[in-house]
Amino acid sequence: MNRRDILKTAGLAIAGSALLPINGFAQVAKTENKENDVQPILSGKRKLGKLEVSAIGLGVQNMWRTYQTTIPNRKEMHNIIHKAYENGVTLFDTAEAYGPFESEKILGEATSSFRDKIVIETKYGFDIDENGKRTGGLNSQPEHIKKVVEAMLKRLRTDRIDLLYQHRVDPNVPIEDVVGAIKDLIKEGKILHYGLSEAGEQTIRRAHKEHPVSAVQNEYSLLWRGAEEKIIPMCEELGIGFVPWSPLGVGFLAGAIDENTRFAQGDFRGLTTRFSPENIVKNMPLVQLVKKWSEAKEVSMAQISLAWLLAQKPWIVPIPGTTQMAHLMDNIGGENVKLSSTEWKSFNDELSTIQIFGDRFPPYVQAISGVEAPLKK
Repeated sequence: MNRRDILKTAGLAIAGSALLPINGFAQVAKTENKENDVQPILSGKRKLGKLEVSAIGLGVQNMWRTYQTTIPNRKEMHNIIHKAYENGVTLFDTAEAYGPFESEKILGEATSSFRDKIVIETKYGFDIDENGKRTGGLNSQPEHIKKVVEAMLKRLRTDRIDLLYQHRVDPNVPIEDVVGAIKDLIKEGKILHYGLSEAGEQTIRRAHKEHPVSAVQNEYSLLWRGAEEKIIPMCEELGIGFVPWSPLGVGFLAGAIDENTRFAQGDFRGLTTRFSPENIVKNMPLVQLVKKWSEAKEVSMAQISLAWLLAQKPWIVPIPGTTQMAHLMDNIGGENVKLSSTEWKSFNDELSTIQIFGDRFPPYVQAISGVEAPLKK
């Protein structure tokens, strides 16, 4: 099944709340840490609720297949995950929908030797049977959640999931029933923390009343800042961590897309109007802003983009993804990029003058994002 077919049936690939950029042509930082093999370059810790993680995580969504539909070398994906851990990354993100199942398997294979020293987060919510067949819908029925978690544990080669997200809100299941199933799994020790992805504000509030939500995972970057309107203020109010997926704008903020870019068939980015030929041209001022600051600070565009996210709130933990070792090391170096408050003000003043054109999702995917769960009768 190609990517276009997947999107039409389930809205799955884009709707995955951790669509993680490949940083196709990301610049590598000009400065190198000569002690990478001895001293982790990613040392900062942050809290998602009460869960402590590294300041930057790693998304493994594309490790089973890239946006361009190529299949990465599985052994090299294991090496990238190992290298991330060796350099201080402790948060690893995946979902049953990625593959389906393959990204969870890759993560489980790669982390078995250091499982107890990391945080694994994954996601459920699409209607996928045990054979990986997609029905084209959503499913957060309590018994389905429990069945899914059992399969996740096997694929991830672990006895518990540190942080489990509802991938998309099921419009047929009250969130109170969903959280009830999660609480049962927490009592059994199979889930330690839980969160929601791309959920409506009121649904998150209702879930939090039933049991504390540790994290919300939404798209958030210099390219798309919609979460700033309601979701991030709500997270601050309730003490919920925030995990931005697509923190590099699916490569746009790393310099991987320019005015001449045309997407291969099967690349979902070609289905979004923000990356239509005419809108790429209109959106290039954002790239130019990031490039200007990256050159001034002698770091990569990806690092400036990640540093901006880290500077927004101390409980924001981006999860850039990659299938290339050099880009991994570049991304996690984003923690070391420091701008003064005056510099960030200047950056944000310029940012405020830039308008982004086009939508982040096709209509059929937007329809399952920001949804409110039905009220419990």
